[in-house]
This record gives sequence, structure tokens and C-alpha cells, in this order.
Amino acid sequence: MSALSRPRARDIGIVIGQISTGPNNSITDVPGVKVGHCTLIKGEGKLVPGKGPVRTGVTVIIPGVDNPFKLKLRAASYVINGFGKPIGLMQLNELGQLETPIALTNTLNVGIVADAIIEYMLNLNPDIGVTTGTVNPVVLECNDSYLNDIRGRHVRHEHVFEAIKSAHGDLVEEGAVGAGTGMSAFEFKGGIGTASRKLPNKMGGFTIGALVLSNFGRREDLVINGVPVGLELRDYMRSKQPQSGGSIVMIIATDAPLTSRQLLRLAKRATHGLARTGSYSSHGSGDFVVAFTTANKIPHYPEERVVEEEFLHETQLSPLFKAVVEAVEEAIVNSLLRAVTVVGRDNHVRYAIPIDKLVDIMVKYGRLRR
Repeated sequence: MSALSRPRARDIGIVIGQISTGPNNSITDVPGVKVGHCTLIKGEGKLVPGKGPVRTGVTVIIPGVDNPFKLKLRAASYVINGFGKPIGLMQLNELGQLETPIALTNTLNVGIVADAIIEYMLNLNPDIGVTTGTVNPVVLECNDSYLNDIRGRHVRHEHVFEAIKSAHGDLVEEGAVGAGTGMSAFEFKGGIGTASRKLPNKMGGFTIGALVLSNFGRREDLVINGVPVGLELRDYMRSKQPQSGGSIVMIIATDAPLTSRQLLRLAKRATHGLARTGSYSSHGSGDFVVAFTTANKIPHYPEERVVEEEFLHETQLSPLFKAVVEAVEEAIVNSLLRAVTVVGRDNHVRYAIPIDKLVDIMVKYGRLRR
């Protein structure tokens, strides 16, 4: 089964939550947000450290403006469990601003990808480091070494630039693609997943989008829409090497006018969506959330000393919190359903979750009808 023929949750009748989705049920439903991937697959068989086999890539989120250094975006990040190596989150939280695209990749490629993001921003902004300050790249990661020669750090500058160039605002390709190429989730193939929620007009009509890089979870812990799918499939094509630890990156985008403090509150709610799939953020997990809004843009060169912004009253945030929870949960499920089986280094295999068996299980628990 090809990636294009594998369904998303709603294609097989799994409807998560109560809030309506955006048109594409994707983070790109937030106006201006784009996503691009570069996927690297090369070689097979025995691992030769530094050479291959290669099963990795990079995913880039363009956050609503083409040059976020000149027009920065309100943002915040939240660390659920800090076993990870992200770059850029400290300044992002200190200033409450995002000023570059967000890149996702594997753990040992973070430095190279950050350098590429810096180079991209320097090319866009000749004033950086000359007549103004420096730039803060935001790069997050998960460990894909079960399938990939991670020591090879195969993602190079040109691959980051390719992901940026390919970024678009349509439905995002999911599963074993880009940064998700070598990732595992619940001992199945995992990777990139996305979903969105569109609030009713009486609640502002705002859109919340989520994109995840899933690489976490033991098989028996997997829950899909309240059903203990992992227990039902605990013996299905299971590897002799159980998945331990693991990580997830969750990116939340919205067009709701929010302050960075309010975005932090939004980011914290991703925890609930993650937990609904069976995660408990184990010792070795790196679970990170970045949330940003496209509504309030901060000019790098302000014309006025005092800046006025509109933002939602605190009492209006609860519907957005619920939307985050639902979108994150569904994005994780989509990352599993859309991923194809991948054979990686040393012939390690992560099998795609079996759609036919999943449907049978959902029927058994009364969550789907034939």
C-alpha cells in the first residue's frame, strides 16, 4: 500500500472530538502557514556508521510570513519532558517571538539544520549581524536511529533549502516523510501527522492547526479514540527490540490574536491530546510543544515607541484549549495511519499499523459500524 492510498482517521470513520475541522484538516488551514518536506532514503542492509542506510529527512513549517525576522510572530514553547536537544526555545520564550521558520529533523542533525536556517535568514536579511542583531533559529528533533544511520547526519543545507522551497499551504503529506521518514510510534511506523479545528463564528471563527512528529510509545499503551488498540495488536508484527522512551514534537498554529503568555497556555493543552493516545512521557522522552499565532506580527524595526495589539480576553480561551487537544490527538493518529512500512538499517522494520485490523477493533468496541 502506497502512502497516497493509506487513509487518514476520518477516511475510515474515526471521528475524534466534537469541533469541526478546517477544509484540509491540516495545520495549513491556518491562513499563511506552509509546510515542506525533504525525504532522504538511500541504501539497505547492514549499518555502516556515517555511510548508511539512510532513512531520514527534514520538515519545515513556514509560520505565516515569508520573512519572519522582519515581521516576527507571537510564540511560546512548553517542555513536557526535556529529554531532547532543541535549538532556539530559550530566546523564543524570553521574548515571546518566533523569527524564523520552524525545522524538524533527527537528533544529531539539529546543528546542521540550524546552520542552514541561519544561512537562509541571512540571505533574506543582509542587515543581520551588520546593522542589527543576530537571528534565533528554531529546530526540534526526535531520534530515528532504529531505522536510520543517525551518525551520518545526512540532512545537509541543500535539503533544508529544498524543504523550504517545496513548502505549500495545501494538505500536508504525512507519515514516513520528511523528518518523519525514520520515526516510530507505539512500535509501528510513525512520523508526520496533522489536523485542525475551526471554531464556530460565535466563538470567533478561529482556526487551530497541529502538526506532530511522532516517535514514542510502547505498543500496549496505544489508544485510538478511547479504544485500547495497542493491547489488541500487541503481538502484531512486533519487533524483538521493544520501543523504549521516544519523543514527540507538537507544533500548534492559530490565527487567534493571542499574547505569548496565552500561547503558552495553549501549548500546555497539547499534553492532554498526547495523553489521550496513551503517552505518559516516559523517562527517555523529549516532548516539546511550540505554539504561534499569525494574528499579531511584530515589526523588527518599529515605527512607534508604543505598540498596541488586540488579543482575546482570557475568558474566551477555553474553546481554543479544547481545539488544541482534539487536533493534537487526531494528528498523532494520522501520523500512524498514513505511515507505510519502512525497512531500515540492519534490516530493522517498523510495520505500518494494519488498517483492516484497526477497523475490526473499532467495530468490536462499538466505535465504528460496518
